[in-house]
Amino acid sequence: MNFSVLIPLCIVYIAIMSWLAYYGYKKTTSQADYLVGGRNINPIVMALSYGATFISSSAMVGFGGVASIYGFGLLWLAFLNIVLGVFVAFAVFGKKIRRLSIKLDATTFPALLGRHYDSKFITVFSGAVIFIFMPAYTSIVLIGGGRFLQETLSINFNVALLVLAVVIALYVIGGGIKAVMYTDAFGAVIMLIGMCIFLFVSYQAVGGVVDGHQMLASLKNMVPKSLASQGHQGWTSMPVFGSPIWWTLVSTIIMGVGIGVLAQPQLAMRCMTVKDDKALYRSVLVGGIFIFFMTGAAYMIGPLSNVYFMETAGELSINMAGGNADLVIPMFINALMPDWFIYVFTLTLLSATISTVSSLIHVQAAAFGEDILKTLGIHTVLGNKISPARLGVIVGVLLAVILAYLLPGGVIAQATSFWFGICAAGFLPALIGAFYWKKASRAGAVSSIIVGFAVSIFGFLFLHEKQSVAFGLSEALFGKGYLLAYPWTHVDPLFYALPLSTIVFISVSLFGSKGQIRHEIDTNQVDAVR
Repeated sequence: MNFSVLIPLCIVYIAIMSWLAYYGYKKTTSQADYLVGGRNINPIVMALSYGATFISSSAMVGFGGVASIYGFGLLWLAFLNIVLGVFVAFAVFGKKIRRLSIKLDATTFPALLGRHYDSKFITVFSGAVIFIFMPAYTSIVLIGGGRFLQETLSINFNVALLVLAVVIALYVIGGGIKAVMYTDAFGAVIMLIGMCIFLFVSYQAVGGVVDGHQMLASLKNMVPKSLASQGHQGWTSMPVFGSPIWWTLVSTIIMGVGIGVLAQPQLAMRCMTVKDDKALYRSVLVGGIFIFFMTGAAYMIGPLSNVYFMETAGELSINMAGGNADLVIPMFINALMPDWFIYVFTLTLLSATISTVSSLIHVQAAAFGEDILKTLGIHTVLGNKISPARLGVIVGVLLAVILAYLLPGGVIAQATSFWFGICAAGFLPALIGAFYWKKASRAGAVSSIIVGFAVSIFGFLFLHEKQSVAFGLSEALFGKGYLLAYPWTHVDPLFYALPLSTIVFISVSLFGSKGQIRHEIDTNQVDAVR
């Protein structure tokens, strides 16, 4: 480790991040500033912050490692990330979220749904779901950053986690969403540069695009028997249709994350921070380019690492990493890249980790302080010495760090899919109904949200083999690791939880009680309110 290079780089990086956080702190003078940036954030800053929040160390480290196992099939997830995660999220859903949040004076995602359907239950329940389950996603992003620091800088994993958590907590407590978004945007630029260099060097190391892909295709016979028996057909082909690996790749990784992005509270809040629809439209191009290079690069580099390690060590990537997919990308960087790039990429991963975790912690804090405590009538805590939202930051960081110590290795991609999937099943029908369906009712929204989350959690605890066996609740209650036979053991709960929650939403809205106050979204009226 060359400290004469690393230390100056870190000093400059920390100085810039600190200045941006302080700038955000100085610009935060109201609760609206703290929660939604005063609704006047520059569209480029918003797009970069959105991308940096979306593409965390879990994508670069965790999903890059998973791609080394499943192959180029993950590029379908990159396609959905761009089409749904950027175009639809900004140009279609984004403008609806922005207008409705202004109309209802809502500064959080649960408040948006709760006020539209005139339901305190929706606000509190949604806030509780975010505050209880989001730490699992937050913790795996911390794990991704911690594993990279452990592998590349030989830092103790526990120390790396604590340092990251403390740094994030300090500037989220002080500067709110403005500090988060300014530092996100700076981190996004570093991430983009780092991944572009990494992608170029990776292809160069395997002989270029054509030769690299041909060599990867020629490794088809090297697929481990355990994977081949489950449907793996090589790293340049999709798995056998309907096979266990196909269900995992398509239902859990591609569809779970690809669809779940539309109902992510931390991403939806970004659309509340810009001043008009034009700002959202301008964000599409910047966000699309960023997501393309970040996700596309990670999902191409992962499979190519197999070619490199087979040529240099005679082993596949997952074997080099001792079976832990989370270590594939860090090991590939160490083996392939010069020292100076390792230090630059260290800053890239730090930026990815800090940007995503800070956004998640901010949303958890808002859910705790605004959606739960204030909705229940609790406006002060600890003798009014600290605001409920800032107390939420502290609690959220502690929960994330504790889970980061408890979760097993190789869990990053699975935990990401879990969070994205339950959000889609729980929130998406009610969210779309709020935008487009005049007959949507309060009872329908409440029922849909409860059914979506309940069925998702049931599926993970009792049907989906990977999680149900790990949790052990099915074994303890019924004497077996999962309740139903294949294919249910490999079908992601999103595939049945989302249709069920949608059916419940429509049925109860049409035939149940109608108690709901409608809020029509009118562009001119919204702009006049502003």
